Amino acid sequence: MPRFAILEHDWPHRHWDLLLQCGEVLRAWRLDAIPIAGTTANAEQNFDHRLMYLDYEGPLTGNRGSVTRWDRGEMQFHTNKADQVSVQIHGEKLRGKLSLVQLNGTAWELTFTV
Repeated sequence: MPRFAILEHDWPHRHWDLLLQCGEVLRAWRLDAIPIAGTTANAEQNFDHRLMYLDYEGPLTGNRGSVTRWDRGEMQFHTNKADQVSVQIHGEKLRGKLSLVQLNGTAWELTFTV
């Protein structure tokens, strides 16, 4: 079953990286807040990451700060399109449905429902 992780990242400012396993890569978004049921959060699409980041905690190369794992678990895609993603997550902290919709460019909106 595919996996996901949410990493707290301290550079260039505090944010959270949402990583969703899609085959041999992780689709990635930078979140301005942790997902909270019934709310929306701003998200910015990031470049695909390597699978190793599902389990990684520590410093990043290039003086890009460090990451700590905030949550992790398994997931199933409901929708996986270029401009819309919906997954059911079964994490250690979060369980429910994450939905991402592209607004324009790299700007996305994330909603989380239980």
